Amino acid sequence: YGIAKWSAERLLANIAETHGMEWVVAVPHNIIGARQRYDDPYRNVAAIFINLMLQGRQPYIYGDGNQRRCFSFVSDVVDPLLRMATDDRCVQEVINIGPDDEFVTINELAATIARLLDFDLKPNRIDGRPQEVYFANCCADKARRLLAYQPKVKLEEGLAVMINWIKSRGPRPFLHNVELEIDGPLAPKTWSKKIL
Repeated sequence: YGIAKWSAERLLANIAETHGMEWVVAVPHNIIGARQRYDDPYRNVAAIFINLMLQGRQPYIYGDGNQRRCFSFVSDVVDPLLRMATDDRCVQEVINIGPDDEFVTINELAATIARLLDFDLKPNRIDGRPQEVYFANCCADKARRLLAYQPKVKLEEGLAVMINWIKSRGPRPFLHNVELEIDGPLAPKTWSKKIL
């Protein structure tokens, strides 16, 4: 995943510079919020946990659950993206956008969602995902300097917004609409066995 992202950034820079175009790369971290797909079993852990708990089902946590992530509320990402598109100081920059002051474990994420839902959390533990990045935080210093980036929505507040929106639409079954390209013994069981 990380290799693919880095390669895409380098490819974009190469093509743009070859053809005389300006470029900038935005790297938002784990965008959450209302109006987001929550029946997708492959991505967006916050939405997956909320959907499962609203169904009365326990979430699945890979490995020990101490992997750390930061989560960006969608409204905190929009303004920096617009500024990046028009500010000359951003040309040829790769800019992380994410609340680097809220770096939480997956266990903490599950516990926060469970508390907001008054859900008795007893997560299913499942083998860790191979080659998973254990700590995926960002440094938003460049976004603060160039874009006046300042997140306004704290994680718990953003999760409450997501919960209310998903509740209003009702929990949904997960759609396993993508066939695994490599369904080997190390593929996450939530994907290969379609257990969500």
